Amino acid sequence: MDSGPASTSTMASTHKKVVVRKLDRDSLNGFVGAHFISDGKLELLNTAGNVVLLDLRDVKGVYFVRDFNDSEDLTRKTFTTRPRAEGLWVRLKFRDNDVVEGLMPNDLMQIGAEGFLINPPDTRSNTQRIFVPRSALTEMTVLGVIGERVRRKPTDELQVPMFSE
Repeated sequence: MDSGPASTSTMASTHKKVVVRKLDRDSLNGFVGAHFISDGKLELLNTAGNVVLLDLRDVKGVYFVRDFNDSEDLTRKTFTTRPRAEGLWVRLKFRDNDVVEGLMPNDLMQIGAEGFLINPPDTRSNTQRIFVPRSALTEMTVLGVIGERVRRKPTDELQVPMFSE
């Protein structure tokens, strides 16, 4: 993204509906493209059609929602039982003392320097995913690693030994 005025910025052709919650309890509805973070700023196309740049230090979370009319507030902030899906089960404590649990990929390649995506406990709610900037957190705890059972590698009896002892 260039450093010129926000109006000259270009957004990606695919946009996702989001509600941006700020640490000051304010929120903005809009759309983000695939690469919505650049130089410590969040690029948001608001519902009026204007590009807005928000400093990540002011953002608590970017809530990817199904619909703007429904609330992005989480009905459940913690899992009632151990999650079934694969990933890291994490508990996030925000700077405003709010606590939320979620699942994130157990893949270092998907964890960015600015923050990371989590799946909230209630996947049937309006909020599908949440981007959490690192600057919004005071603490992150891994509660569990959920994954497939380790399987033994099948031995290939047809393999000819290459070296004999």
